[in-house]
Amino acid sequence: MTAPPHPAPLSGIRVLELGNFIAAPTAGRLLADFGAEVIKVERPGTGDELRTWRLQSGTTSMLYRTINRNKKSVVLDLRTPEGIEVVKDLVRESDVLLENFRPGTLERWGLSPEVLEELRPGLVVTRISAFGQTGPLSPRPGFAAVAEAMSGFRDLVGDPDRPPVRVGISIGDSIAGLYAAFGTVMALYRREATSSPAPPAERVIDVALNEAMFSMMESLIPDYDGFGVRRVRTGGRMEGIAPSNAYLCADGASVVIAGNGDAIFGRYMEVIGRPDLAVDPDLSDNALRWQRREELDAAIGAWTIRHSAQQVLDELDAAGVPSGPIYTAADILADAQYESRGMVQRMPVSTGEETLHDVAFPGIVPVLGGRSLPIRSLGPDLGAHTREVLTEVLGYPAERVDALAPAAPTPPTTEE
Repeated sequence: MTAPPHPAPLSGIRVLELGNFIAAPTAGRLLADFGAEVIKVERPGTGDELRTWRLQSGTTSMLYRTINRNKKSVVLDLRTPEGIEVVKDLVRESDVLLENFRPGTLERWGLSPEVLEELRPGLVVTRISAFGQTGPLSPRPGFAAVAEAMSGFRDLVGDPDRPPVRVGISIGDSIAGLYAAFGTVMALYRREATSSPAPPAERVIDVALNEAMFSMMESLIPDYDGFGVRRVRTGGRMEGIAPSNAYLCADGASVVIAGNGDAIFGRYMEVIGRPDLAVDPDLSDNALRWQRREELDAAIGAWTIRHSAQQVLDELDAAGVPSGPIYTAADILADAQYESRGMVQRMPVSTGEETLHDVAFPGIVPVLGGRSLPIRSLGPDLGAHTREVLTEVLGYPAERVDALAPAAPTPPTTEE
């Protein structure tokens, strides 16, 4: 895959990532995807714990390779004075420090925002934690599952007659990572737009997992506080919007149909052979249709179950009714739309024990210039760039590098 013809938007920005797991590494990935040099600091021996999450074989998971793509890995022991001194030297050469430790951890290491500002005036410090850096819950640890629960999100996921469920990805971590990257870019933009950085306190980007998820909850709070309305779980539906659901077809596949627009609804009912519903004045808007959602879903389901999924989708598409199949990973890999925009990119990848060739990875969002930017490299082997960074970025002499990283591995074969 060829490199883009122009420098990526964040070329020239250096980010020091001290994060583990998913939230901060997702923010770092987004910045790295668009050209930032992201130096990921990992602990000796094990590195980021994500290396062994969902591990199928070898020593490094595809999850780690995906979330830490386009980064450099440096091994440092932050429990030692030597490791902290190297971090301080890296701070002096960086534009951003990104971390997701429990609040107070950086301070215990002697790396408070005040110290960091002295080391590198103008530094952006992006911090992700369970509940933020302030407030009564700030000292508590917490993963995304807890944050999703306390944001109101988990209460709305699942069927109304069953306990709440979790979605199949770490969505709380990922959304927090998006906000962290956004906040970082805002601070960098202000620096460039005004030729001076914001005050130090405004360059501490404070992202809480629970608040990131809470911000996604639309009108949950004002509906309750203003009208006393408590949202409830609605399964495959969205409260107040009808008809919009998943429907079983004759071949055993299900499709999602979103026919809830007022103009769309009439065409939709004509397609399923129910013109009587199309002209019913008691179904003329979403609020009215929501009251008869069971009746509408039954009518739609009676139509879809008589046709294959492809027949259903073809007829709805011809009528301009939004619909789509429910994809598996295999379906995504076979999809021409993803392929046309470079959203599936194939690369060799090491498991730590063997190299797998031509493995598909998700592309870079958003698209610039019509296609996804190319992935420059997958998540690196542990410590693969320790020597490079210590010598080229910090200018350390060979003997000091040998003392700090005597067993740093060579760069991974997954880089292009």
